[in-house]
Amino acid sequence: MHDEFLCHVTAYGVCGGRRIGVPLGTYRAPTLALALWWLRDRASWIAQRLDPRPDAEHFPPNALVPVADNVPDVPAVLRAWCGDGDQQELVADELAAGRLVRIAVSDETTEYELLAESIDALRMQRTVPTLVVPVA
Repeated sequence: MHDEFLCHVTAYGVCGGRRIGVPLGTYRAPTLALALWWLRDRASWIAQRLDPRPDAEHFPPNALVPVADNVPDVPAVLRAWCGDGDQQELVADELAAGRLVRIAVSDETTEYELLAESIDALRMQRTVPTLVVPVA
């Protein structure tokens, strides 16, 4: 069983013709349960910022309008992932087995990526000898 997990959230977009990543948060989770909680919390946080309540007091009336049906609905995908118990179990199983987990959703301009991995697995990878091939 892996005990500690490193979690990251990043948004990727294109600026000046180059793909740019903007870190949105990092968390070193001391337990699997806290790693899962943090990933769900960050997914909800992104969804709320992309799709706030239309009746929120800080928005003037009619300031927010629905998007077209063909536009990817990142907030809905993130909220659905947070509420899907089967997906949460799958992520837990993968992390517990020492595998990297990547959840990525995107719309027309931005990709949102949630990553988590076992710190123990990262340490073990560093101890594996690297393959050295002489170059002529």
